Amino acid sequence: MTMTRRTRAEDFLELVERGRRGRLKLYIGFAAGVGKTYRMLEEAHALKRRGVDVVLGFVETHGREETQALVEGLEAVPRKPYTYRDVTVEELDLDAVLARRPQVAVVDELAHTNLPVCRHRKRYQDVQELLDAGINVIGAFNVQHLESLNDLVERTTGVTVRETIPDSFLKGADQVVNLDLAVEDLHERLKAGKIYAEDKVPHALERFFKGENLSTLRELALREVAESLDRATAGQPSRAGDESLQKGAAWGRVLVALSSYPPRAATLLRRGSRMAGRLNTDWFVVYVETPREAPHLIDSEAQRHLLANIEKAKELGAEVVRLRAKDPVEAILDFARSHGVGHIIVGRSHQPWWKRMLGRAADVRLLREGEGFDIHVVAFEPPHEERRP
Repeated sequence: MTMTRRTRAEDFLELVERGRRGRLKLYIGFAAGVGKTYRMLEEAHALKRRGVDVVLGFVETHGREETQALVEGLEAVPRKPYTYRDVTVEELDLDAVLARRPQVAVVDELAHTNLPVCRHRKRYQDVQELLDAGINVIGAFNVQHLESLNDLVERTTGVTVRETIPDSFLKGADQVVNLDLAVEDLHERLKAGKIYAEDKVPHALERFFKGENLSTLRELALREVAESLDRATAGQPSRAGDESLQKGAAWGRVLVALSSYPPRAATLLRRGSRMAGRLNTDWFVVYVETPREAPHLIDSEAQRHLLANIEKAKELGAEVVRLRAKDPVEAILDFARSHGVGHIIVGRSHQPWWKRMLGRAADVRLLREGEGFDIHVVAFEPPHEERRP
């Protein structure tokens, strides 16, 4: 088990007793069955023994006997049934937890997408409201649900993860614990029926629980928590305008150049988030509005995609900057020079071949004119299903 910051129950209690906003502790795993829920329940019992008012906001045992046994003796806020399109689903009762106002709430499966009739779209957003209300939260999710890893997970495992959590949520955690387990041990747990029902085991072994998939996800989890530890110990670099600004690329601030309607904007944003995380630095998403791309001139679909991409960038922790200029490349480079940027990420241009030959495409110009910067041109791969033979 890998830990960042302080992770024992009594250490978390010290954090709980400070500040008005709730504290967040996250358990991260690389697959179902590594023990995230089990460990959260163990910690809940430990906190209760120390006199802490702790409740279960939402815990999913998946019928696992060992985990279910730990639910006994802990207060659980009843789930709230919601009906949508003639289907009834039990969700976290956010208002009930807020009204109960415990010191600590345990909330499982943070990447879960709520029904459209719920107040928030995602469960992690429910947790953010609890934190804002001063309620401390212990939660869990698997590493493949991190937004910035979405493309990498699909490319390396062939599995498309639909539900994601923005990296900014992880970065805001006060404590992070990685629950590690050898792949062989996880396979034994699976075959022994401790993760899924017996009839689901063969399919799981052929798909998500293939050895190479689990090894990849385990490595990602270990790396992510190690980088989280680096961010916690190194602290955040100075903002633009400080002495560090003069160091430019030494700090390696990251800039993602976003057009009004890029075909795979999410891939660019995830790449920027990952790079900024590894460099432990700030990152910007810069959109340059040219005269012909004024809001009243671009079509509604392009405007909708632009707004969605800006919102996604904010979720991933970027500072979004909107510039107005006739020449996007010149504006991007001017901004980069004045804000200590060391790395510029841009998608491969889809402009006509003759513009590329003449050196007028945006990516070609950035490579030619961006002296002093590391320019990263992202070549988008076709969707996974199109790559299958």
